[in-house]
This record gives sequence, C-alpha cells and structure tokens, in this order.
Amino acid sequence: MNFEASALSGKSVLITGASRGIGAAAVHAFAQAGAHLGIAARDAAALHALAGETGARAITCDVSDAGAVQAAVDRLVQEFGRLDVLINNAGVIEPIGLLEQITPEDFGKLIDINLKGVFHGLRAALPVMRAQGAGTIITVGSGAAHNPLEGWGAYCSSKAAAWMLTRVAGIEAHGTGLRVLSLSPGTVATDMQHIIRDSGINAVSQLDWSAHIPPEWVAQALIWMCTPDADDWVGREVSLRDEGVRKRVGLT
Repeated sequence: MNFEASALSGKSVLITGASRGIGAAAVHAFAQAGAHLGIAARDAAALHALAGETGARAITCDVSDAGAVQAAVDRLVQEFGRLDVLINNAGVIEPIGLLEQITPEDFGKLIDINLKGVFHGLRAALPVMRAQGAGTIITVGSGAAHNPLEGWGAYCSSKAAAWMLTRVAGIEAHGTGLRVLSLSPGTVATDMQHIIRDSGINAVSQLDWSAHIPPEWVAQALIWMCTPDADDWVGREVSLRDEGVRKRVGLT
C-alpha cells in the first residue's frame, strides 16, 4: 500500500448496506484499520454476526427511511462524539427488466434505496461534519451511472442521479473541510452478480466470474479514499477500472 490505513484508527465510521458484499468486506477492512464502526443494514442477523466478529455497533436500518438513517448517525455521534466517515453503500439491482415490464412500485422501491438512501445519508451526516470542520462521505457508485444498459433502466437511472447528488454535495461542502467522493468499483464478485447472471439480460450477465474483482479490493479502495493520499480525488469519482488508481491503492 502507498498510504497509511492507520489514519483511520480511532475514527468514527458509519457503513450502510453493511451486511454483505462490498459492505461486509468494508466492515472487516475498517475494523482492521482500528476504526470505531457503526454498521447499518436491514438484515439484523447478519449485522449481529458481523458485529460479533469485528466489535462494530450493529444498527438495523432501512436507508429508504430518513428517520432510521438519522438515528444511525445520531447513535454514532452519541457513542463516539463525532462522525468522521460515512460510506453510502446500500444499493439493490432489481428490478431487472425492460422498461415496459417493470412495475412503478418496484421502480420506486429501488429509487428509495439507491437514490433517496444516499440523500438521507448526506442530509444526516453533513451538519455533523460541518460542525466538526472535517469528515469524509463516499458514495459507492457504478459505471452504470454513465453507461445505459438494457434491462437496467431503474439501476442506471438511480446511479446516475446518486452521482449527480454526490457532486452537488461536494460543491456545497467545498471549503468546509469536508471531503465528498464517489467510487465506481466495476463489477464485483458479490451476490448481486449472481442476480445479474441469472437474469440473462445484457452483456454484464454473460461475464465470466473471473472478470469480477473481489469485494476486498473495493474495501481497500474505500480505506484509501479516506486518507489524505486521495485528496486529489475530492469532489470526483474514483474508478477501480483505472490501472493508475489500482496501483495507487496497492491493488494488483
């Protein structure tokens, strides 16, 4: 690694969508770095198992509920006196299907999680971090924010909107000591890829499993993005498809 993960030691970190995949890998990485962790997701059993392994505070939370996200932030501040890092990671891929096939209800549920969930995190964390004069907020984005894909109308739209929302937050936080960034990890070997593969829709579903990067790589990138070594990317999106970024993070 070309950066000091020890910079996270003692920091207060909240990770949403923490029960599996990228989120669970990030929990282990931040715990190893010595952070004080709040881990939020809907799956209480998985959260408590992770908490037992890492010492994190399990917070059952549906990010589509603004009050639940606010309560998660409030708990971290109450327990640790501050919030240093928010990882807006919670997200879903379904519904997958042609636009005329998916229901308004399913489209709305995805938007509630993938877009409104990011907004709820920003809205709860920004005032705390402004008062501190410091803090890092990272949105876990996707290449789908920039590339339209058949059957992913809901997902692509939500990720494009979340990226724009993150950019707005970065502009509004400029000069306050806050760091707002986005991470586009590429395709990652998680349960979401099984759902994509089983759908059989668009080229991503046809990718060989070996094409997907491990979630631990994404977790390491998130750690790096919280350190001063990533300051050149503040207000921007980090892409793990970029070989220069991978080298900077220490991924091979």
